[in-house]
Amino acid sequence: MPAIFSRSLDGRLRQAIVGLGVLVALVGTGWYYYALPSYTRVGYTPEQPVPFSHELHAGKLGMDCAYCHQSVFESPNASVPNSQTCMNCHNPKKANVKGASPLLAPVRSSFDTGRPVEWKKVHKLPEYAYFNHSVHVNKGVSCVSCHGQVNEMKVVSHEKQLTMGWCLQCHNDPHEHLRDVKDVTNLKWKPEGGKSASEIGALLQKDLRVAPPMNCQACHR
Repeated sequence: MPAIFSRSLDGRLRQAIVGLGVLVALVGTGWYYYALPSYTRVGYTPEQPVPFSHELHAGKLGMDCAYCHQSVFESPNASVPNSQTCMNCHNPKKANVKGASPLLAPVRSSFDTGRPVEWKKVHKLPEYAYFNHSVHVNKGVSCVSCHGQVNEMKVVSHEKQLTMGWCLQCHNDPHEHLRDVKDVTNLKWKPEGGKSASEIGALLQKDLRVAPPMNCQACHR
């Protein structure tokens, strides 16, 4: 009786099974690696050259985020404050809020020499991913949606995953993250008027015509 399958076909079938197994292992390994906190940077809390406390400045003192991150409403980048911004309060010749503190020596040195303080970047996206701060905040996405309650952080920590899947969840259904544009930097914001944050967000999504793109080119340009 003749064989139904040839020997060559049997060999190719074994190769296909082995290849499929290797592919599944590679995909599984890659997914596991990119989902680890060590890759997403979740929990990353670097020690800064100056112990700036957001808990004190943005929390207890109520300073607006845009006072330091001045370009957040106009630029893709939120910007890091220069030493002049810090010295508006901490200059020993003017306001003199702890102006002689040794902890602020790097700020005073930067102000005198023009060399920037070497702050360590906490939130970082891959170079192949594009993100525009101004687009998001001008559509009602608050700082806390991506950075967490920084007004409660003595040392800023990388709290959110900021992965592609995490971003697409918001793009697919953004209303939970929306509030009035005037309140995006109000880190203590609570819904008012008897409406929930979800209800307010749904109304704002319609009023502001929030329709986040779901195509690849939006973030990979």
